[in-house]
Amino acid sequence: MNIKLPDGSSLELEENASVLDAAKKITNSLAKKSAAGVINGKEVDLSATLHNGDSLKILTESDPEALEILRHSTAHLMAQAILRLYPETKVTIGPVVENGFYYDFDRDTPFSVEDLEKIEKEMAKISGENIPVSRYEMNAKDAIERFTKEDEKYKVEIIEDLGVDTVSLYEQGDFTDLCRGPHVSSTGKIKHFKLLSVAGAYWRGDEKNKQLQRIYGTAWFSKKELDDYINMLEEAKKRDHRRLGKQLKLFTIEEDAGAGFPIYLPRGGMLRAVLEQFEREEHIKRGYDIVYGPTILKKDLWVCSGHYDNYKENMYFTEIDGGEFGIKPMNCLSHIMMYKNELHSYRDLPLRYFELGTVHRHEKSGVLHGLMRVRAFTQDDAHIFCRQDQLQEEITDILDFVQYVMDIFGFEFIHTVSTRPEEKFIGSVEIWDTATKALIDALESKGLNYTINEGDGAFYGPKIDIKLKDAIGRLWQCATIQCDFNLPERFDLTYVGQDGEKHRPVMLHRVILGSVDRFLGVLIEHFAGAFPVWISPVQVRVMNITDESADYANSLYKQLKQAGIRAEKDLRNEKIGYKIREAQVEKVPHMIVVGNNEMQENKISVRLRNGQTHNNIDFSSYLNVLNALIQLKSLELWEK
Repeated sequence: MNIKLPDGSSLELEENASVLDAAKKITNSLAKKSAAGVINGKEVDLSATLHNGDSLKILTESDPEALEILRHSTAHLMAQAILRLYPETKVTIGPVVENGFYYDFDRDTPFSVEDLEKIEKEMAKISGENIPVSRYEMNAKDAIERFTKEDEKYKVEIIEDLGVDTVSLYEQGDFTDLCRGPHVSSTGKIKHFKLLSVAGAYWRGDEKNKQLQRIYGTAWFSKKELDDYINMLEEAKKRDHRRLGKQLKLFTIEEDAGAGFPIYLPRGGMLRAVLEQFEREEHIKRGYDIVYGPTILKKDLWVCSGHYDNYKENMYFTEIDGGEFGIKPMNCLSHIMMYKNELHSYRDLPLRYFELGTVHRHEKSGVLHGLMRVRAFTQDDAHIFCRQDQLQEEITDILDFVQYVMDIFGFEFIHTVSTRPEEKFIGSVEIWDTATKALIDALESKGLNYTINEGDGAFYGPKIDIKLKDAIGRLWQCATIQCDFNLPERFDLTYVGQDGEKHRPVMLHRVILGSVDRFLGVLIEHFAGAFPVWISPVQVRVMNITDESADYANSLYKQLKQAGIRAEKDLRNEKIGYKIREAQVEKVPHMIVVGNNEMQENKISVRLRNGQTHNNIDFSSYLNVLNALIQLKSLELWEK
């Protein structure tokens, strides 16, 4: 028989040959690196049988899909080790997640850090046993009967909910799990892994169900990849914005105030104010009008927009004068009301409304995470109403805006086009196709690379998601551009065209930073709290060495404040080394240090956060350096 390979060539094989046989026929080295196969677009095990005319791709260690298969297989390896060590445990589900996997377990005794070490050792032992992993199918009724006898109630519930006639199971020695697969061919293929943490999780994410124990882990094809990832995690711990937020006195989240509701302290408030003022100025330069909308709107608007049917579970509602009102999870409806406030001609378009609007979304407590995932946050939200012939130019202008802003902060980023969801969406497929094409055309017109994320668009339109890469290589979703033909239709938005007839505008929903709160969290971790001078909440701290120089230090502090510099003073009767160390811990970029010599010569000495010093310089010269760093929004600590 003949099968087709990705390069268009054919491979002749014996009847009933497997994917592994095909890999061996190509080269032995390929067979050794093979993890799984893709037959006619479907991922399969290496043992899967090929048929004449099949299209085949061999997945090796270099393929992202293969890494997911390895991690899924490692989740099974972990479950097998746990059942060997703690046979009273019930297993539930164990999917792959970004950079690793998890498995949820039902066990009365909590897993400890010491338990994770034992489980890892048992996993290594099972890996050394090199147990073959095999797949087989079973009648669903027989499987339910089997797992009922084994008291595996979670597997029984999963099968019953699937509503299928047959299910697939994977077996490796004394462990069998209900699974779609594929998996690696033996436990010996799984060598480089690490269990990371234990957390609580409700069965199926429902708080009404029993709380389970979720063990997170990671797995890689090489020891170097594993070591690099563990080192990255250690670096991430040092940069954790929650720890730095406390250390730098930026923000707090108090249980007494409510989980997911951040409170900004003076320095964090200043950091946010500087960022927001930068945003206002840049939007005004680009022809945006600054607007403000209410926090609460009538339910009828949310019904009309489709949010009530498609997004209600993420919203908060309240009652006013006997009527139901929704607390806004986004700012678009207020901006639609602004557009409807007056008639528009084709000459008026595009209209660009910009609002730093605070929104509220109901997030489950288990996903809340510092500033990254909260229930109340501010978006740098804008909505553009334009003619269809203006659409591509508006999208490309937004892409340029994102590039400009991210260059200032030193972020690299990637583009993803998220397309129509399978079920929850409004409007016709044709409209969605038109909107998706507009986004792709804009990206391609600028020569930008992008990937497609099938089915992850908003319910009202497709979008370009822009993910930032931080200083240690992690990706963060921030900016987004959504193309919407549907809400203008639902709210009957019109403009008078050149022909005197009414036409429908297109609506672009877009954010540059996204959630300001989340962006601040990303920024804290990106810079490890050591912000560039221009955005640092405290730019300069003035310190005296002697009591005699205290008045001179105080006068410098006042001059800095009058010059618009965010300055603090430390005139305490403490050793200068102690003052400097404290300022460095708080990551203050510049420290002016003055003693009797500086006072007598009317000079200053400046110590930078990185330990560099600039001694005996004129204060006016220093102000010029400082202002240049601020005006240029430089990432440097000192103007070169």
